[in-house]
Amino acid sequence: MSETEIFDVVVIGSGAAGAMAALRARDQGLSVLIVEKAHKFGGTSATSGGVMWIPNHNLNNEGDSREQALDYLDSLCKDVKQRDRLEAYVDEAPRMLRYLSSTGVQVIAANWPDYFPDKPGARADRSIICPTFDGRQLGDDRYPLMREQYNRFKLFGRYAMDLTETFALMARSKGWRKTVVNILRRYWLDRGTRKLSHRDRRFTQGAALMGQIYKQLFDRGVELRMDTKLETLRTDSTGSVTGVEVSNYGRAYEIGARHGVVLAAGGFEWNQALRDRFYPVPGLTRHSSTPEDANRGEALIAAEKLGASTEFTEQGWWIPTMTLPMPGASNFHEIHQAAFDVGRPHSVCVNRNGVRFVDEATGYDSFGQAMVDDQLKTGANMPCWLVFDATFRDKFSAGGLMPSIVTPDRKIPSDWWDHYLFRADTLDALAAKIKVPVDALKRTVAKMNDYARTGVDPEFGRGGNIYDQFFGDATVKPNPCLGPIAKAPFYAVPINNGDLGTKGGLRADARARVLDQAGKPIPNLYAAGNCSGNPFGSVYPGAGGTIGPALTFGYVAANDIAVRSGNARAAAE
Repeated sequence: MSETEIFDVVVIGSGAAGAMAALRARDQGLSVLIVEKAHKFGGTSATSGGVMWIPNHNLNNEGDSREQALDYLDSLCKDVKQRDRLEAYVDEAPRMLRYLSSTGVQVIAANWPDYFPDKPGARADRSIICPTFDGRQLGDDRYPLMREQYNRFKLFGRYAMDLTETFALMARSKGWRKTVVNILRRYWLDRGTRKLSHRDRRFTQGAALMGQIYKQLFDRGVELRMDTKLETLRTDSTGSVTGVEVSNYGRAYEIGARHGVVLAAGGFEWNQALRDRFYPVPGLTRHSSTPEDANRGEALIAAEKLGASTEFTEQGWWIPTMTLPMPGASNFHEIHQAAFDVGRPHSVCVNRNGVRFVDEATGYDSFGQAMVDDQLKTGANMPCWLVFDATFRDKFSAGGLMPSIVTPDRKIPSDWWDHYLFRADTLDALAAKIKVPVDALKRTVAKMNDYARTGVDPEFGRGGNIYDQFFGDATVKPNPCLGPIAKAPFYAVPINNGDLGTKGGLRADARARVLDQAGKPIPNLYAAGNCSGNPFGSVYPGAGGTIGPALTFGYVAANDIAVRSGNARAAAE
């Protein structure tokens, strides 16, 4: 192995966890290499909403505290066995955020309720976002190489939108037409960028976060090696990890790591064999909303060969999704998230027995867990059905189906009807089309119409807390999440239990060290992000509950490596 192929730290994966580990390690004076198997960098994080759940961050959430955050998490995280890892997250996440800000990355606290707002210690200010970033600051040769956000996060599949713009258009709130005009104007007046790429130079949401971090990484000279896949972890006679074997277009070679390898390569949601092994209801890889065929669990498999243990692998970061053909290429499909659509007024979700099974406006992870539970109980879920009327159709999206003001029925391709999207003039006819018992569906809709009149859902409490209401329609009274399903025609789309990745993975301790079957650290091996078990167990506490821990334990791993190597610089910052 040549000297040029030895680094202090080798990071596997270029998403939030890997990027943070690399940035912090470099600022601790360590040489770092990031290895990414894809043709583009930024990982799933770059395609995400880019939100970080950070308790007690003190940007403007006066009154939050370590104790309050732990009260909230303790009320939820009943299956967590590593209490010190949970506490490490609460302690280290604010330090990570202060460090991130100190590097020049801009962050903003959002007014976003925790996903369980009725639990003790819940707040509405723990989710952190990043403002829009000019992607061309990465350099004109690099800006097109960051993984691009999905069409579902763009206006008309092309124009970048930040979260404020996205929510304004989703709800058609006051001024939404002006928002559309401004987005189009920005894009087409940027003639210099249009000569380089179709991609919008405005990096928003997850791309804004990752763009800012990679600006710092590239400014520091950190090497990023794409098209390079982890094959195996290398060890010495004592069992310490000494490096990795990787491959690039079939050429295998080794890279040494003097002080540590950080596994940050995402989860295993695109590996059907691992889903079948771990999940009680496996679902299909193609229902995932993460980059297609990207996260296949190579890092988990490599670490298991060294005796690494796992945790929480039966859980995903669930989110309801639906499938539509790709525009202009009907033999190919796109997955569309329906996280907030399933809880809009004038709609209901039912299993294949025509029966409700969840508060549809609940957090998307809780919605997915309810799908799993109902499938195990009834065998009639996954997919379930989102049923809605013409009022809903006019105003709201249903996964990839845009409101009728954007995509009227006459513009929907003929091959979509009765395959991806169902429509009928009566509930009886709709039930017959989707093979749901007619009487059961009509009873369910009749109940929902009663609930819409009273404003109270006695079955599941839909719209009964501030999180539900946050994504409701304020013009609908008395409950913004409940509206009558009464105006023909009636529609239905199948909803699958998709995911934002896997919740479980390699078992790591409070210092992000990978643990073996006996609970002892494997020397020089670390894991962060969805490659590792998350600190919350089966729970998704709030918006950013995936990226927050990914960044935090990437930061923790780098600090631990720096301390062990004698390079620690302000590690307690």
